[in-house]
Amino acid sequence: MTEPERRLWQIVRAGRLGFKFQRQVVLAPYIADFAARSERLVIEIDGETHGSDSAYDARRTADLEARGYRVLRFTNADVMTNPEGVARTILMALGRDPESPLSPTLSP
Repeated sequence: MTEPERRLWQIVRAGRLGFKFQRQVVLAPYIADFAARSERLVIEIDGETHGSDSAYDARRTADLEARGYRVLRFTNADVMTNPEGVARTILMALGRDPESPLSPTLSP
């Protein structure tokens, strides 16, 4: 895993956000960086090279959405510089209130 992937894994692993996430999930013909299958949520981390692949990313997202998945995309910089904001965005996408005292601690 890249460093941003490791950092995001620390946020979502072991049900820390209240849902089970897996890494490198095969959703043929794609491999999602992370997914919560029960919630039909895919999380992608886009590195510096993704800027030139925006058309491919858009097609991939559209295909996954057509199959009932929601797709969240974060840049490497998002994960590295704002992990709490990333976690809050994921919690909101999962229908959880990030301000709730029931929300898990967001630090690894």
